[in-house]
Amino acid sequence: MSRVLSESGQQVSQTKQVKQLDRVIIRFAGDSGDGMQLTGDRFTQESAVFGNDLVTLPNFPAEIRAPQGTLPGVSSFQVHFADHDILTAGDRPDVLVAMNPAALKANVGDLPKGAAIIVDTHDFTKRNLDKAGYDVNPLDLLGDANDPLGEFQVHPVDLTGMTVEAVKEFGLSRKDAARAKNMFALGLLSWMYGRPTEPTTKFLEGKFKKSPDILGANLAAFKAGWNFGETTETFVVRYEIKPATLPAGTYRNITGNLALSYGLIAAGVRSGLPVFLGSYPITPASDILHELSKHKSFGVTTLQAEDEIAGIGAAIGAAFAGSLGVTTTSGPGIALKSEAIGLAVMTELPLLVIDVQRGGPSTGLPTKTEQADLLQAMYGRNGEAPVPIVAPQSPGDCFSAAVEAARIAITYRTPVMLLSDGYLANGSEPWRIPSLEDLPQIDPAFATGPNHADGEGNEEFWPYLRDEETLARPWAVPGTAGLEHRIGGLEKGDGHGNISYDPANHDFMVRTRQAKVEAIAKSLPPLEVDDPSGEARVLVIGWGSTYGPIGAACRRVRRAGYHVAQTHLRHLNPFPADLGDILSRYDKVLVPEMNLGQLSKLLRAEYLVDAIGYNHVRGLPLKAAELAEAIGQLVGQAEGIDVDLGEHGLNPPADHEEAPLS
Repeated sequence: MSRVLSESGQQVSQTKQVKQLDRVIIRFAGDSGDGMQLTGDRFTQESAVFGNDLVTLPNFPAEIRAPQGTLPGVSSFQVHFADHDILTAGDRPDVLVAMNPAALKANVGDLPKGAAIIVDTHDFTKRNLDKAGYDVNPLDLLGDANDPLGEFQVHPVDLTGMTVEAVKEFGLSRKDAARAKNMFALGLLSWMYGRPTEPTTKFLEGKFKKSPDILGANLAAFKAGWNFGETTETFVVRYEIKPATLPAGTYRNITGNLALSYGLIAAGVRSGLPVFLGSYPITPASDILHELSKHKSFGVTTLQAEDEIAGIGAAIGAAFAGSLGVTTTSGPGIALKSEAIGLAVMTELPLLVIDVQRGGPSTGLPTKTEQADLLQAMYGRNGEAPVPIVAPQSPGDCFSAAVEAARIAITYRTPVMLLSDGYLANGSEPWRIPSLEDLPQIDPAFATGPNHADGEGNEEFWPYLRDEETLARPWAVPGTAGLEHRIGGLEKGDGHGNISYDPANHDFMVRTRQAKVEAIAKSLPPLEVDDPSGEARVLVIGWGSTYGPIGAACRRVRRAGYHVAQTHLRHLNPFPADLGDILSRYDKVLVPEMNLGQLSKLLRAEYLVDAIGYNHVRGLPLKAAELAEAIGQLVGQAEGIDVDLGEHGLNPPADHEEAPLS
């Protein structure tokens, strides 16, 4: 039983075949002006309301308006939704919605054999075909012996033409009317996969409430797309993916940047500190500034600074004054902030430095993901300037990682680097909303009075006396009587904090700052190792957003009947205290990264382990199937057996190229 949307939006029952699926990967692709990000986001929200587990992958050009109809101008949004727990946005789409020739050309190489393609025929003109690099219209060859799309289920549909016809009553120009074609496509896919329509209807009503004609056109296009799916003979089957069974709780769909913003607010609440963000807008971190600016009621102050250096300078000043100082940026901004981060190391003030990584070097790939700033976070400052590093593993985990980074910064009086990336920042997943009481209480433990006697009965405040356990210095709010002190970028004398050029003192202070960071390891929980059989001889270790692809790849290897263990690092400096022991248990250690082997270098240097790198720097997340093959290869070497993953391994596109093991 299926339903048609009436003019009033009510669903009228019809009958069509319904097929059950456990998961589907859909990619919406079109010109960067076609609204693919909005379409994908709305489909995601519908799936979240329905109760599916999901992971998304937005992908769009760096240019504000890339050349229309060209391959560089293609924007896409991929959503993987399922009736069970999933970890990635999927390697290759089961369904591609292509709005023009360029979208088809740019994405068809990612499709597995048998995938469905819904293509808008309207823009397949000679001019657009030439822009996309087609000598012949591929839609004219459907069914021929040399059909380039012969491996796929192709559904040519005049989405634009039907949209214009559906909205003509609203008196829009043809150009404006055609802009609603993304809503027609959304309606069609919502019908095809049984998505609830109410969330999209409410969203459109809120977004366009001041423009009745635009609202009416978008609603009409959305309903027309739904009804087209129900009434046409082009689509004879619709699909059902049941809700996933998730742990009890209240869930919402959340992106990494939004979760990180909420984590900063929560850290302010749990520490009792006002949050100050000093930031300069930069892709893909800007949304954190946008979001935090909405939350003044939680004691959040935001400053959009004139440049990266001013942003972190203001945040350090706020930390000196007793706030939780935060600055957000991406890799190029970290380079500009490096001297100021060193100042925060020297002054030993709590500071969160959030790096939402993107493709580099220089301005690199502003809208594409990468995790190549790890060594910059570790060593990208002059002198011995150790900084703790924390990395979230999923969009929802950005919340917990932000709280943890704040705990370390406040407790140990140190700047902390939080390494997110573009995949986490813009991707989304269902997130279980935690209760406030479940979050750690963070005590800033401000100094309240003098802490040193000079031997003559006089009491003074020494800013560099240290807590015996954490080695943290006291945090004194300026203006507190009796706590007058001076700090700055020059080397400090132990305890009293006066400027000191004494060689022995400098050596001592350098080692003390390093020991303080190393002491953080004592507060970390034991590292979790996923080794279900206990017989694995290969360990796969990762950090950051590789968690999903690594987990999905390990599942593939285990389903094929082989043994592999997985562990994932949240804390990259210092490493967990038990990491060395864990590494020593396994014959082979594989380190997948979206860089050329930065964690591998650190593990080799610290633990003398023969860490084997699996490295891609394509601006895209790692693919689970390809990684599974690499894991299988290592399992075969470790156990002296032939490994064949069968259906759980690769079914690559023709131009597939595996990443080398290094």
